[in-house]
Amino acid sequence: MKKQVVKIVKIGGKLIENEAKLLPFLKDFALMQGPKVLVHGGGKMATEMSGKLGYETKMLDGRRITDANAMQVITMVYGGLINKNIVAKLQALNCNAIGLCGADGKSIVSKKRPVREVDYGYVGDIVKVDEAFISGLLEDELVPVFSAISYSEDGQLFNTNADSVASEIARALSAKFEPELYYCFEKKGVLQDPEDDSSVIENIDGAKYQELLEKKIISEGMLPKLQNCFEALEKGVERIYLGDSGLLNRNTLHTKIIK
Repeated sequence: MKKQVVKIVKIGGKLIENEAKLLPFLKDFALMQGPKVLVHGGGKMATEMSGKLGYETKMLDGRRITDANAMQVITMVYGGLINKNIVAKLQALNCNAIGLCGADGKSIVSKKRPVREVDYGYVGDIVKVDEAFISGLLEDELVPVFSAISYSEDGQLFNTNADSVASEIARALSAKFEPELYYCFEKKGVLQDPEDDSSVIENIDGAKYQELLEKKIISEGMLPKLQNCFEALEKGVERIYLGDSGLLNRNTLHTKIIK
C-alpha cells in the first residue's frame, strides 16, 4: 500500500523577517494539501536581539556557538516571538497550526554537542524524534510548527540547527509517510555563482556535491544544509527541494537534491 505524502517545510530567518515575502509564503503553505509540518529558524532575528541586549554572537562554519545568554535569547525569539507570530498568521489563513519546540510532547530529544576543537555551548545534536507524537498531531489534522529548539532528557533546552530539525523529522516520519523536504530561504536555490541569482544549479547528486565542495562553491550556511540533505536521502526521504519563497508552488527556478 502506497504511503501518504507528508511535506516538511523549513523556512529561513531572512524570509521570516521580511513581511512582504512571509505572508505570501504562509498562504502557499496553508494551501498545500495533505499532512504537513513547518520548521523555522530565526538566527538573524536572534542575533539582532542579542546585539540589543549587549551580547556577542559567535559563529563557526555557519553554526552558532550558544552560551547561556544566547540560549535565553533563542528561547525567547524562536520559541516565543517567531513561533507564535507564525502560528497566529496560519490560523488567520484557516490552517490549524500548533506551535512547538522539541520539549513539547518529548518530540525532539538531543544531547549536547561533544567538545572537540570547539565547545558549541548549549547546542544539541538530535538523537531521537518521536514519530508517533508528530504522526498523531497530523492524524488529528493539526499542523505542527516547530522552532529550532530541542531538549535533553535531563531537562536542558538546546539550540538546534533548524535544517537538522527538518531533516530529522522527515526521516522519522518516513516510517509511516512518504516525506518530501523543502528548504525555503532567500535564494532561488544552490547557486553556481553566489553573486548571480540566476545561476541556480537545478539538480545536485552526490558527485556534483563533492565537486562543489572541492571548488569551494558552497560554504558557511549552505554546508550544513546540504549535509543534512544527503543524510536524509540515505535514510528514507524521497525528495528534497531548495529555493526561495515561491518554492512551495514550484513556479520558480529551484534546486532538487537527488541520489
